[in-house]
Amino acid sequence: MKDLLALLPPEGLKILVVLFLCFLIGLEREEHKNEARYAFGGVRTFPLIGLLGYALSLISAGQSLPLALGLLAVGGLMALSYYHKLGTSAVSGATTEVIGLLTYALGALVQRGELWIAATLVVISLLLLELKAALEGLSRRIPPDEVLSFTKFLLLAAVILPAVPDRDFTIFQLNPYKTWLVVVAVSAVSYGGYVLQKLMKGRGGVLTSAALGGAYSSTVTTVTLAKRAKDADSPSLYAGSILAASGVMYLRLAVLVRLFNRGLADLLAPWFLLLAGLALAGGWLWTRRAEPGAGQDGAPPPPAKNPLELDAAFAFAALFVLILVVTHLALERLGSAGVYSLAGLMGVTDVDPFIMGMTEGARAGAPLAVAAVSIVVAAASNNAVKGVYAWVFADRRTGRTALALLLALAALGLLPLLFL
Repeated sequence: MKDLLALLPPEGLKILVVLFLCFLIGLEREEHKNEARYAFGGVRTFPLIGLLGYALSLISAGQSLPLALGLLAVGGLMALSYYHKLGTSAVSGATTEVIGLLTYALGALVQRGELWIAATLVVISLLLLELKAALEGLSRRIPPDEVLSFTKFLLLAAVILPAVPDRDFTIFQLNPYKTWLVVVAVSAVSYGGYVLQKLMKGRGGVLTSAALGGAYSSTVTTVTLAKRAKDADSPSLYAGSILAASGVMYLRLAVLVRLFNRGLADLLAPWFLLLAGLALAGGWLWTRRAEPGAGQDGAPPPPAKNPLELDAAFAFAALFVLILVVTHLALERLGSAGVYSLAGLMGVTDVDPFIMGMTEGARAGAPLAVAAVSIVVAAASNNAVKGVYAWVFADRRTGRTALALLLALAALGLLPLLFL
């Protein structure tokens, strides 16, 4: 085979590549000729269009005019085809016509040696063409507000982030770029859990929903499960699921710390992974005590508030900056004991801003050990507070069990302090 290819001139091999790639497109389009409607081109037309693009690219010798004229001619042909389709068929999609223009470009790409780009475009095009039913079904299943939510994420990550200055301001070394990068990272992790919950739609039972909710917000998930437990009469199921949600919280924190401070992650990640494993395993074992079939009903609904709301993003950024300043002042005036006390208080609310603030504080010069201890204390405090939330909002049996489990997890969560 290699000897045969060696006999071909370089341009001959390129012609074969053009024929092969365009034939694949024509073969896919040929299927539509069997349908009871007008269809442009097939296994002969598309290779010919590709060869036209190849020939015009070859004779243009780097000039753009011949290629532009060829594109104009092919575009006119595609316009006539689409006009005819509008008059003869109830289906007026322009997919085939766009593919015709792409086929013309493929010939030019191959002639200029861009074989990888040409092959990649063909593979992507065939996937889009063959997955038409699946993609159209997906578009019907995704509500418009979710498209808007993803657009908001692109606004946060692709529009705002590059425009933010990347330098330190004030004596507190506040860096707007790093602040907003933290907002994007936390929002992305939370949004991932939110999307998974939406896709599951309660399938998989309470335990699965709780685990997914832990990736979004273990505090919100705990309150939601506690309120649902009042009518479920399954304390073991709901208490174990609440514990599992807090286990996923440790995984979430390990990922976020790793993204922004590898040295801090080296200290904390092994402990957080161990705590996550213990909480998830313990939660699963505790749910096994529930009545048979209980895990199939009563799953909590997805969170009502999307984590990518712009007001939530700006509020997180403001809280993050405030915590950076307060932590800096506490460390400067009260020493490490003041920071540890602040960490304990932060467990009452969402610990993400404080933990990310400590992560950035360690990068800015705060002692690594102080940051690690503060994060451990904040996470343990948050687990204890979630136990109180469960005790307040759930029925007595579920509340007492969840409180005991989360207090046990909080105590275990303090064990790393013996080694940090």
